Amino acid sequence: MATELNSKRVSFREDSRRKLVAGINKVANAVKVTLGPKGRNVVLERNYGAPEIVNDGVTIAREISLPDPEENVGARLIQEVAAKSDSKAGDGTTTSTIMTQAIVNNGMKAVTSGVNPVALNLGIRKAARMISDEITKRAKPVTGIDDLKNVATIASGSIEMGRIIAQAADKVGDTGSTVVEESQTLVDEIEFTEGLTIDRGYVSPYFVKDQERQIAELVNPRILVTDAKIENVNEIVPLLEQLVKSKEPLLIVADDVTGEALSALVVNKMRGVLDVVAIKAPGFGNRRREYTQDIAIATGATFVAEELGITLDSVTTEMLGTADRAVIAKELTTIVTDGKQQEAIDARINQLRREQEAADTDFDRDKCTERIAALGGGIARIKVGAATETELMDKKLRYEDALNSVDSARELGIVPGGGACLAHLQISMADEIMEAMDNDDERAGANILLQSLGEPAMQVAENAGIEGAVILTKIQELGKEKGFEWGWDAGPCEFCNLMERGVIDPAKVTINAIENSASVAGLVLTTECLVTEIPIKMTDEMKQQMFDQQNMAAGMGM
Repeated sequence: MATELNSKRVSFREDSRRKLVAGINKVANAVKVTLGPKGRNVVLERNYGAPEIVNDGVTIAREISLPDPEENVGARLIQEVAAKSDSKAGDGTTTSTIMTQAIVNNGMKAVTSGVNPVALNLGIRKAARMISDEITKRAKPVTGIDDLKNVATIASGSIEMGRIIAQAADKVGDTGSTVVEESQTLVDEIEFTEGLTIDRGYVSPYFVKDQERQIAELVNPRILVTDAKIENVNEIVPLLEQLVKSKEPLLIVADDVTGEALSALVVNKMRGVLDVVAIKAPGFGNRRREYTQDIAIATGATFVAEELGITLDSVTTEMLGTADRAVIAKELTTIVTDGKQQEAIDARINQLRREQEAADTDFDRDKCTERIAALGGGIARIKVGAATETELMDKKLRYEDALNSVDSARELGIVPGGGACLAHLQISMADEIMEAMDNDDERAGANILLQSLGEPAMQVAENAGIEGAVILTKIQELGKEKGFEWGWDAGPCEFCNLMERGVIDPAKVTINAIENSASVAGLVLTTECLVTEIPIKMTDEMKQQMFDQQNMAAGMGM
């Protein structure tokens, strides 16, 4: 049955909040079964193609749309929590969803019993801020590849995935980038690209030296970087004469190389007079200029542009950049830098990071990430293989979650996983948080947030088939006796030192889960009125009538 949205329904007070909570609970109940090493999967129907079987909180939350418009608003709110956690930390979406559900349900009882919702919201937010600050203080910095491997293993739920991601993250360093791609094989592979990678190849196949591999390789080349189109050979003859004397190879990065200039370069290459290769500058429009400047900075070349008052015929060998090696294939060029320009590269990376923060769109942010990776330490490509399309999609989502977790762990450090960190803080910070509140209503709000801190640990236990409350109590007793790092490992179902065992979470993921859940849950509790559209159910006859009217209008050119 098709529906048409028309007039609005307005509901107030208890009715409005009850519907929102019903929607929140439906999404949260679907998402929370995935938490922990013994979490289950959720199957998502697709209109086209095979169904998806996923274990990723934010993907499941996004898929849910409820028939009741008022409940659907609640579902949309909790989707916002999951999406915010995903965009800020890249993981922790299930934890934030579970905490939102707990805060909302406990908060509803408090509001119904007469507590002021505004003061309640304030108490929740104050307590969330204090807990976040405490987690930041207690987080331990990542010390080596083992920590990264443990973070990735917990986030992906696979030891093999954890090993591959840790290997990639260790190899490319802080400034490098790791991308996930599909493979044609059944196994996961990893490829590393060192140096500056440009998605452009030689402008003419006659530049190829190695016929078998179809590449041109230059050792210790000089590099000319310009935004000009090189057509006239006379513009570059003075420079070529100097390089013939010094017998140094030359890599030309230009807007384009055509006509007699290209013919002259090819003839000299084939006769062995000069080892030269020309490539087109990467990107389009304004982006092309920025990419070209990146290459100039990384190689120490002077950027030759008429706007800067430098013409091609005035270029000397001092203006050319240097590199250890350049490998040019049909559609890819890799320049391995010689490390002489490290200060300039670092300054450029810092500038790009500022641009990334100020960027308006995800596309611009992704492009900045690519440029930082190319300048910084190279790119690792994880090629994901699987027997079926369904398995491939699931593995890609797990890899992306784990990569985001590794980045978050590097940023703010790590804390004990399995919900133990929040479970310990629920007990150890209770008195301090209560004292910081100004009145009883705020204390009620703080108490609601404190109660929600035990939910992730309880859910991990429930998914493993064990009573959550029993495990939570034992974790908190162990925390008092043996310290903050002790908790419950749901894999082998035993209590241990989680940091030593490698059951760890990035602090940033945990902090984002608290802040996002407190933010949305507090707003739900202060809701007093809900406005939604009333769906109008259309019969087949009404649909046919509407279709005929549209066709008539189209036929009359209206």
